[in-house]
Amino acid sequence: MNKKILVSACLMGHNVRYNGTAKAHLQTVLARLHEDQRLVIFCPELAAGLPTPRLPVEIISATGYEVMQGKAKMVEKTGNDVTQQYQLAAWLALRRAEEEGCVAALLTDGSPTCGVNQIYDGTFSGKTIQGMGVATTLLSQSGISVFSHSEIDELVQWLDSSER
Repeated sequence: MNKKILVSACLMGHNVRYNGTAKAHLQTVLARLHEDQRLVIFCPELAAGLPTPRLPVEIISATGYEVMQGKAKMVEKTGNDVTQQYQLAAWLALRRAEEEGCVAALLTDGSPTCGVNQIYDGTFSGKTIQGMGVATTLLSQSGISVFSHSEIDELVQWLDSSER
């Protein structure tokens, strides 16, 4: 049986990002995986009831790991604390991945929810730091292999080696 992959809806061309756009990254390999019914397209923020568009959100001086431990906050650019909504988004992503039997996830780097290798630093200045978003943290801690949108080749190699 082919292994399933949770994939950020914005990478598949859905206009669900905070600014109401997509981050269409649908390459040939994603099209093939989609045709093989291996992709579970999901947006954690929409699942948690957040609107599109929505205000930019950043994790303040921490990463998704600290947010999921209750040691850090996520705030909108206006300063409004949205930590609980984004923690819910992370749990909903994990639940969907588990329900669908996903063994990997392909997510959007830079996002406070889906960032894999980098997230914004919490100053709303455009500066990034090394770290994971809240959903990525939870998925990774639960044994789901996580790849950023710039690591599609690595995901394919991982799938090939894990299915041999």
